[in-house]
Amino acid sequence: MSLIKSISGIRGTIGGKVNENLTPLDVVKFASAFGTWLQNIKNRKDLTLVVGRDARISGKMVNSLVTATLQGLGIHVIDLGLSTTPTVEVMVPELNADGGIILTASHNPKQWNALKLLNEKGEFINGENGAEVLALAENEDFSYAEVDDLGRYETRDDAFDIHIQKILDLPMVDAEAIKAKKFKIVVDAVNSTGGIAIPQLLEKFGCEVIKLYCEPNGQFPHNPEPLKEHLGDICGLVKKEQADLGIVVDPDVDRLALVDENGDLFGEEYTLVAVADYLLKNCKGAAISNLSSSRALRDVALKHDSEYFASAVGEVNVVTLMKEKNAIIGGEGNGGIIYPDLHYGRDSLVGVALFLTHLAKENKTVSQLRATYPSYFMGKKKIELTPDIDVDSLLTKMEKEYQNEDVSTIDGVKIDFENTWVHLRKSNTEPIIRIYTEAFSQEEADDLGDRMIDKIKSLV
Repeated sequence: MSLIKSISGIRGTIGGKVNENLTPLDVVKFASAFGTWLQNIKNRKDLTLVVGRDARISGKMVNSLVTATLQGLGIHVIDLGLSTTPTVEVMVPELNADGGIILTASHNPKQWNALKLLNEKGEFINGENGAEVLALAENEDFSYAEVDDLGRYETRDDAFDIHIQKILDLPMVDAEAIKAKKFKIVVDAVNSTGGIAIPQLLEKFGCEVIKLYCEPNGQFPHNPEPLKEHLGDICGLVKKEQADLGIVVDPDVDRLALVDENGDLFGEEYTLVAVADYLLKNCKGAAISNLSSSRALRDVALKHDSEYFASAVGEVNVVTLMKEKNAIIGGEGNGGIIYPDLHYGRDSLVGVALFLTHLAKENKTVSQLRATYPSYFMGKKKIELTPDIDVDSLLTKMEKEYQNEDVSTIDGVKIDFENTWVHLRKSNTEPIIRIYTEAFSQEEADDLGDRMIDKIKSLV
């Protein structure tokens, strides 16, 4: 059981002792800190916040605690109920709210929940703001409203309709082209809110939808992280039903994984690659991912005479660089699509719409489309060090060791070789260096990781 306080929010396991897990008191304290912080920077008490949640078992309880706490501060609450992370992000500016809170632990197992914090643009608050919220929570410097000044509470049940309509209105989404294909699609939403939102979107496109784990009851039937080892059921059902495609989302619907017509995974790194291929083919502009994402996105950008840039790991960092470069597409290699024409947040719904448009216009099967992209394989390893070792110093030594290669130090050390790369990042909580590699074969990617471990050991 644990409680993780970070600049992006508070996350923990339900139950247990205060300050060690996500207990009711911890929820109230952190909601109070965020509400107070917003009131301080806005210099007024009568703010409006949007709240939405995924379908976790603890969701109703946490939602009640958060909304009542905000009302206790004098803040007006618009409760979307069962929602998705991107839907809440869209609805904050749509409703002219001052911020938002998403109640979700994303791909974590069912015992986890979290409060994720949004500014008035519907974007995650930055590191500096997050640190200020944490400081307020630590000091418990709160002042609650008197009885005549308590915040109002209202609910909305039209958020999915608004979100989906905004997607349908995007010029780069061709609903008619998708409808003409009459796609048959299996959806695995791990019994969370994607089981409502994704089928609703697909039905607008005239698709035949086969639902797998789409009951939003929070009882996750498999590990909710959309990785190959967790997705045997949908891969089998796609083949059995002779479907055109399988769609998998995580509990809060910001990560999108795809399954081809043969029941094989498209590859989580390639969701962003395929969407970028479609957009860059039709509009010149920059593409952004983080340093640990596949080189395939860079390859696609170069193919379309467009620019590619890599940010530090983390959605906030990707978004910051996207704005700086005025990018038309960005995201992370875990299946996170950020399309700024809609909003600056990872969004599986817009990812589905853009991918299906691309698939329809290319007139290919999903496997044929995947075959048009370069195949890379990624490796993930780590090396554990003794607590007395200076990890930063070690990374500096690695930078100097490979100074003749293309090296980036914006987030750890990334070394780009001609046909491979390695990204070394230190853990924030323990003496560990995480090692990410990519190559043209799994064996080569794993071998590169092993060689880096040997090199690090030689420098200790």
